[in-house]
Amino acid sequence: MITSLADYVLQGFVLGSLGLVAGVLGGVIGFGTTIILMPALVYFYGPIQAIPIIALVATVANLSRIFLWWNQIDWKVCFVYSLAGAPAVVLGVNTLVSLNEKFIEMTLGFFLIALIPIRRWMRNKNFYLKLWQMSLVGAGIGYLTGIVATTGAINTPFFLAYGLSKGAFLGTEAASTLSILFTKGITFHQLGFLNTAAIVQGLFIGIFVLMGAIFSKKIVLALPEEKFLMLMELVMLISGLAILLMTF
Repeated sequence: MITSLADYVLQGFVLGSLGLVAGVLGGVIGFGTTIILMPALVYFYGPIQAIPIIALVATVANLSRIFLWWNQIDWKVCFVYSLAGAPAVVLGVNTLVSLNEKFIEMTLGFFLIALIPIRRWMRNKNFYLKLWQMSLVGAGIGYLTGIVATTGAINTPFFLAYGLSKGAFLGTEAASTLSILFTKGITFHQLGFLNTAAIVQGLFIGIFVLMGAIFSKKIVLALPEEKFLMLMELVMLISGLAILLMTF
């Protein structure tokens, strides 16, 4: 009984600490929360139970960013992105069985790295994505979300290319992808994975993620815009390389 209680406390400490760190990182760069938590969740709960917990934590993380940057969110982008993205998730899940996931992830890794010079060229030419083009982005990202584990980093260059930065980028990206997370959550519930235990565990970790996200706002506000954009490019490079490494 004592050993069980000690393990329970240790588990809560580890997940709470990781949730805090993940909340800060995700609050600054707009994604990465679930990537940090995933190994520990799989270790403690197993791969199947970890999936709905990760989805719930990601939802809490996005809600925290929406709350923190509410006044800077571009709701028109959210609407066109979500309108195309949510149904594309279902389509992606239904076609998953006929596609090579490793090939898709490898393509995403190369694509993410290649977008760094492309985005710089677009900024130098003063070329930005238009509102209707963001609906195409939503459909593409939604479809990919139904196929691969995480697509958080892939969103970054497109929202930046629309002209969003710092709080506007973080809030708008979070609000836009919320519908995709809800769609995944509903699917998990229908499959019977999103039970009471998963909800309690997800909300527990979500509290620490929320605290980390609140702290991250001070960091974002203190960053000059040019340094913020350079940070995004560095994260895109690291994410692209990480995706490529995971495929091997």
